[in-house]
Amino acid sequence: MTKKIYYSSPYTTEWETIFKKSFTKEDKYFVVLDETAFYPTGGGQPHDTGTINGIEVLDIFNDETGEVVHMIERLPETTQAFCSLNWRRRFEHMQHHSGQHLLSAVCYTLYNAKTVSFHLGQDYATIDLDLSELNPSQMEKIEQTANEEIYHNRSIHTYYVTSEELAKLPLLKMPKVTENIRIVEIEGIEYNACGGTHVLRTGEIGIIKLIKAEKQKGMIRLYFKCGLRALQDLNEGQQILGKIAAKFNTGRYEVMGRIEKWEEEKKKLESELAKVKEEKNAYVAKELLLKKEGDFLFHVFDDKSFDELKNLAIIMAHDHNLFILFASTLENKAVVVHNGTKNVPCGKFLKEHMGSFNGKGGGNDKSAQAGFPTLEDTLNFLDFSRRELLKKIKN
Repeated sequence: MTKKIYYSSPYTTEWETIFKKSFTKEDKYFVVLDETAFYPTGGGQPHDTGTINGIEVLDIFNDETGEVVHMIERLPETTQAFCSLNWRRRFEHMQHHSGQHLLSAVCYTLYNAKTVSFHLGQDYATIDLDLSELNPSQMEKIEQTANEEIYHNRSIHTYYVTSEELAKLPLLKMPKVTENIRIVEIEGIEYNACGGTHVLRTGEIGIIKLIKAEKQKGMIRLYFKCGLRALQDLNEGQQILGKIAAKFNTGRYEVMGRIEKWEEEKKKLESELAKVKEEKNAYVAKELLLKKEGDFLFHVFDDKSFDELKNLAIIMAHDHNLFILFASTLENKAVVVHNGTKNVPCGKFLKEHMGSFNGKGGGNDKSAQAGFPTLEDTLNFLDFSRRELLKKIKN
């Protein structure tokens, strides 16, 4: 069995060993080392990366026998293995795994919330807590307490215990394994059975930054970042805030006031614009009514969005008891509308005819719409529909 250096010496970044076995399976290449510091995926922690003889390590996992298997880009040509670990990735994993233990302990101490599961992804880490609610003030308390424990720089010990020794430890959750039981102890905080890699002291976690909390299957999923990732996230947030402040020509601490003022001005302008549109539509409607043919009104707009003309069509159909066919050449879309008093089902009419003009759409008896790939298709459909609808309405 491969010697697992990642347990005995988790800060090892380079080492020399030999290949115990190499093989190919399904056009992929695998090796087993005599000793390895590459951590395999497991316990919520992703695998390490790095190189073996300059060859990229793509994946690391435990096979069915418990052996550590390394998937690499190609098979090596020698029996000697010179290994180099991607230390930044490993250290981020160590920061987050130790950070998770500390965060889980704080959540339990403060709110009696047990951690049900842990996941460490590329962008953030999560724990699922057996809580139904977690408000912002509680999150602030958790974050503050966890970071205070980081500043105390408590020792983190890892060691193996027997079943008899395990029974004497105050674990919240008993491990599934009965042999090679590995304990991670944060001095004065908690004991936890764990197979992950960890830093030696809480100070190395750097910082724990809570991102958000959301409900997930009756529990609370807490998103967080630690150490290097948390610092990067905070720096990116500062840069974004700085750019927003520059847009409003103000300082970072005054930016919220400026945004609130901008929102008020925006609402006022939107209200004024709505009044202008309403007045304009009234004028347009008055002009359009001069074009109606009995109860039928047809018009093609080249200066209105489809949403605008659709709203106008609905209002005019209701107010003037009309059957309306409007279209927009800006978007190559058409709408047919009436107030329910006409004997032509709009949706059925479109379904029967729009396909002949490469159109797609649908609707109900009183309103339907269709879009067309080209202006030519749109105009051909409108020419046909105008003639057909006039016949149907007169009948």
